[in-house]
Amino acid sequence: MIFTYLVPVILLILLLLASVRILPEYRRGVVFFLGRFQDVKGPGLFFLIPVVQKMQVVDLRVITMDVPEQDVISRDNVTVRVNAVLYFRVVDPERAIIQVENYVNATSQLAQTTLRSVLGKHDLDEMLSERDKLNDDIQEIIDTQTEAWGIKVANVEIKHVDLDESMIRAIARQAEAERERRAKVIHAEGEQQAAEKLVEAADIMSRNPAALQLRYLQTMSDMSNKNASTIVFPLPMDIMEAFKTMRGFVDTPVPKDTGAAPKQDE
Repeated sequence: MIFTYLVPVILLILLLLASVRILPEYRRGVVFFLGRFQDVKGPGLFFLIPVVQKMQVVDLRVITMDVPEQDVISRDNVTVRVNAVLYFRVVDPERAIIQVENYVNATSQLAQTTLRSVLGKHDLDEMLSERDKLNDDIQEIIDTQTEAWGIKVANVEIKHVDLDESMIRAIARQAEAERERRAKVIHAEGEQQAAEKLVEAADIMSRNPAALQLRYLQTMSDMSNKNASTIVFPLPMDIMEAFKTMRGFVDTPVPKDTGAAPKQDE
């Protein structure tokens, strides 16, 4: 008699245990009743009718996906190998389960295709120098297409852009030539500025001879501070002017004697 009542009780307990479900805060359960979508359950404790109700669990946390390395031909016909990392999460569990068979694999394939498509429209220099802009473009395209799957793409980051050895050497030569060009331009600009300042200084000294004399004395002071055997004798500028005046008198031509007799007064 006891076994007659014990068997149904055990079956009932097993049925209750099989119907109990517990989901953490970061997961949701998409419940199907006889194959038709019924509701999204969780988090916490809830019950399912065994056999009649089925559930698929969806993780709502951000998923970090490594996009495999892709061969990309840039717009200037340079072959590079590029890989990236994709951050996304499920915002609508119902669409993530119903609208696509495997949302993780579908997002991965879409990311690879979009990466090749977007980078192929840009030059190599843009790939190396404008990564932020390229990341935003790729993220926007993927996010727009995965919105129907209930997926939100948070960010896309290009990790590596690998080049051939020959291309690396060519870029190094280009960078070296660019640095040499900048050095020459900077040197020429310095010479131009120095020439302009020298012209201004010459104009100031020409208007005031005392300034030239002070500069002359300053030069002598700088030379005297050095351990040199050269003896410098200061020569006032007034003496130079006197020498120039004397030279003017010496160089004045003297009228030649023509040999004609002087005229006598009648």
